[in-house]
Amino acid sequence: MMRRSVLIGTGSALPSRVVPNAELAEKVDTSDEWIVERTGIRQRYLAGEGETTASLATAAARQALEAAGVAGKDIDLIVLATATPDQTFPATATIVQHAIGANGGIAFDVAAVCSGFLYAMGVADSMLRCGQARRALVIGAETFSRILDWEDRTTCVLFGDGAGAVVLEARESEDADAPGILATKLHADGSHNQLLFVDGGVSTTGDVGKLRMKGREVFRHAVVNLATVLGEVLEETGFTPQDIDWLVPHQANARILEATAKKLHMPAEKVVVTVQDHANTSAASVPLALDCAIRDGRIQPGQLVMLEAMGGGFTWGASLIRV
Repeated sequence: MMRRSVLIGTGSALPSRVVPNAELAEKVDTSDEWIVERTGIRQRYLAGEGETTASLATAAARQALEAAGVAGKDIDLIVLATATPDQTFPATATIVQHAIGANGGIAFDVAAVCSGFLYAMGVADSMLRCGQARRALVIGAETFSRILDWEDRTTCVLFGDGAGAVVLEARESEDADAPGILATKLHADGSHNQLLFVDGGVSTTGDVGKLRMKGREVFRHAVVNLATVLGEVLEETGFTPQDIDWLVPHQANARILEATAKKLHMPAEKVVVTVQDHANTSAASVPLALDCAIRDGRIQPGQLVMLEAMGGGFTWGASLIRV
């Protein structure tokens, strides 16, 4: 008998304001053509007054709970991935916990930037499989617009705000083909800190700071690291790229998505791409794309879905799920 974390519901949330490239071009030295050619991004959603990481996370969580057919009180573990929390403390996860009526269980944040959702899901999976919880809410939520330098056209055009969530439930089965998380691989390498980082913090500058990135170096590392970690997951599970029904990658840049798929010899039609609509929503990116593909019917029960992401620092990871 094996115990697996089974995906039973997904949800997502976006701010009300849509910002197309043309609107950015009125404020920043850029153009729609320049952004689309280099990134594939056509628009993004930006948080307005009253919209925070917690409010977006709560909306995504409620949608995931509805899809799963469970109530907030049925959740005994919340792991929320974010680099843009509402407060230094307490954890944004506790704000969501109270909002959905799940008080009394476990709730905490993880910080692994764009890989945060993979890290959060890996932690939740481990806790479910060892019996510390029965149902988990795993969320990726960001308001990255609040740490962007809006005078830096190389970074401010890349990011957006949003949230995505999944509900996981521990189930036991003797069937090797039963649904659930099959394997997760996570990595980090702090030697690359200065390639993608925020130049501020509580114990250094005393303020939030702004995002800084050396794009070419990040691109090079992303393609290599993502292909490698995907290979690790496939090796552990015994599957090949041809066995995977869908690749749901971190939506950072259309060129990174294309290069990663080529390295795995995966056809473009098997890759879920939403970067054109949402831009890079950091930890929210993977669950947002996953929810879109489940709700529009592309991802079906029984299929093998590979999730992957890489974030600043660097952090990176991948997870294989049978839906």
